[in-house]
Amino acid sequence: MRVLITGGAGFIGSHCVDRFVHEGVDVVVLDNLNPQVHKGKASEVPIHIFDHIRKGRVRFIKGDVRNRQDVQRALEGVDTVIHLAAAVGVGQSMYKPFHYMDVNVAGQAVIMEEMAKNPSRWRRFIVASSMSVYGEGQYRCAQHGLVAPPRRSEEQLKARDFELYCPYCSRVLEPVQTPEEKPLQPTSVYAISKRTQEELALCFGSAYGISTVALRFFNVYGSRQSLSNPYTGVLAIFFSRLKNGKPPLIFEDGAQSRDFIHVSDVAEAVWRAAIVERHICDTYNVCTGKGTSIREVADILCRRIGSVVRPQCTGQYRSGDIRHCIGDPQKAERELGFSARYSFEEGLEEFLMWAREQHAEDLVEVSLRELQQRRLIV
Repeated sequence: MRVLITGGAGFIGSHCVDRFVHEGVDVVVLDNLNPQVHKGKASEVPIHIFDHIRKGRVRFIKGDVRNRQDVQRALEGVDTVIHLAAAVGVGQSMYKPFHYMDVNVAGQAVIMEEMAKNPSRWRRFIVASSMSVYGEGQYRCAQHGLVAPPRRSEEQLKARDFELYCPYCSRVLEPVQTPEEKPLQPTSVYAISKRTQEELALCFGSAYGISTVALRFFNVYGSRQSLSNPYTGVLAIFFSRLKNGKPPLIFEDGAQSRDFIHVSDVAEAVWRAAIVERHICDTYNVCTGKGTSIREVADILCRRIGSVVRPQCTGQYRSGDIRHCIGDPQKAERELGFSARYSFEEGLEEFLMWAREQHAEDLVEVSLRELQQRRLIV
């Protein structure tokens, strides 16, 4: 196996590179070193990738997935493609729809066109999708069982009523684990781009007989996450605020919950998806199956770093956000042999050991002004 990892110098990608190199696999990395993510000189290859290059285990190409020549160079000599490169960020996607569709959808289309020139060559095609494709997660009503409620109305949100209600009896719904077969109801441009990516990949793989996997990553956190990108990674955003002596700002009432998974577990899931021997063409959750509220995340973080600054719930709602989404891990456990190892508390310790030594530029208020100017915060 020789692997191309697009976005391999980034947060998730670099951990995947580490995992594959550890197994003795030769890796090609294609990455444009986007300064929004990497922060610093855009020409600098991160040290964790440079070390692999120096040892001859990684071939690095600075390039863009939308550039056909870059993609052609990156595909030379590989038999497995792991496509992680993407524009990431729910809020930003709502006012940069062309950019997000161009990078995420058109970029993947370029890769697929090049792969289609010799389809029998490919042993596996793995594409990074996202839990955002679900929109709201799965819910249970005490009377009516499992339901997929419609998205919350603007009138409800303006009234600062953030709960989800049963469409049949109006009871408050309980969030439960969300399985892969739950109908997709994306609520942001980013989510639509990820749904399109996975549908394109599975359609392509089925047509050409290429074993294809779409991995729906839930809320990933850990070392190497950008601490200065205000559009993605709530844990990193909260830490950046606290490191700069400012309170974490929490949308809604803080009771909304997510499934937080450590980046090393995500890298393991990608490895497992790559080594499955049988032919597959399917989607899988990459999650823990456990939910943590955003308020809990902020409170735990404040305690762990000994901050006297307290989180603030703004009561505002950001367009494209959902209330709850907790993944069902059973399919990945059963078919890929993957299960998450790290609890949130264990993963947080790894993140903090790394983050304390990093520079963190707080750009949250800049991003909030951009969203407010575009009326994307209620």
